[in-house]
Amino acid sequence: MQTIELEIRNPSGLHARPAAVFVKTAAGFRSRITVENVTRGGAPGDAKSILTLLAGGVAKGHVIRLAIEGEDEEAAVRTLTELVASGIGEAVE
Repeated sequence: MQTIELEIRNPSGLHARPAAVFVKTAAGFRSRITVENVTRGGAPGDAKSILTLLAGGVAKGHVIRLAIEGEDEEAAVRTLTELVASGIGEAVE
């Protein structure tokens, strides 16, 4: 299992469209992926669920923790790290 912490850089955080992009990307992996909003606290949830991401209230500047376990975890870590760093399809400052 790999665990990483990432800062959300896009202006709208993980709301609506960026959350959908994140979920679609996460769902492309066979590994189990959980997400937790470290900044606000709370329990980890399924990163492949749009409801989980929206309920987490992840805003710009918040730190999320991803726990990834499975046969393609290395590819999932790399891809999701790159996705968040790129702004999840939105311009970042």
